[in-house]
Amino acid sequence: MQLSRTARTVLGCVTALGLAVVYVPLLLVLLNSFNADRSFAWPPSGLTGEWWRRAWHSAGAREALLTSVEAGLGATAVALVLGSLAAFAVHRHRFFGRQAVSFLVVLPIALPGIVTGIALNAAFRTVLEPFGVGFGLFTVVVGHATFCIVVVFNNVAARLRRVAPSAEEASADLGARPLQTFRYVTFPAVRSALLAGGLLAFALSFDEIVVTTFTAGPGTQTLPIWIYANLARPNQAPVVNVVAALLIALSVLPVYIAQRLSSDAAGGRL
Repeated sequence: MQLSRTARTVLGCVTALGLAVVYVPLLLVLLNSFNADRSFAWPPSGLTGEWWRRAWHSAGAREALLTSVEAGLGATAVALVLGSLAAFAVHRHRFFGRQAVSFLVVLPIALPGIVTGIALNAAFRTVLEPFGVGFGLFTVVVGHATFCIVVVFNNVAARLRRVAPSAEEASADLGARPLQTFRYVTFPAVRSALLAGGLLAFALSFDEIVVTTFTAGPGTQTLPIWIYANLARPNQAPVVNVVAALLIALSVLPVYIAQRLSSDAAGGRL
């Protein structure tokens, strides 16, 4: 489709405006993390690295970062196992209710986070508390895994659609056992999809705050929860900007790597 010069100009301006709305606030957060003025007066009176030093020595921020990493790794591990198994079951086998299973796996990512959080909170209180299992890191991992599974499922399912089953059948015809076929044929074909799905799942878990609010216990505080709790405290505002800037960087990196993996695999380089 050929667009006129005017249409291309308008489309470019609208695109630039949309990107500016998204990324200019993020750049302001990064700039304010070096702002020498505690009240973030604009323009900045000077630049300083003092807030970064204070953030580095903040015990609360370090503990929250560690909790977020642990929750992200746990949720990613669960998502990789369950999401890949669900993808293989749906796209390699025919059984009654296959479409229903596919729909139920994808549904959690479409539900509002507050609905998922309330439902999980009620379920944990009903099922886990009678057995002495309270709210904590375990419940956060389970809550995050409910929507991280979708990311892995979609990535692996998309890759399986491009992998011909005939390769696995040929491996079996040549005498390979099922485990050998998976190791030498199937796994190399879906390896980059698993890695990309795992990175996206970790990024999604690392940034999550709504579901975490309903599934974390009093002593469990992830980095987004720590930022929200300290945002209204004037003495902590500069440190919060530093942590937010760090959170942006840590979130962008896995998404960028996952995008490169997906594009390289689509281009046949993996």
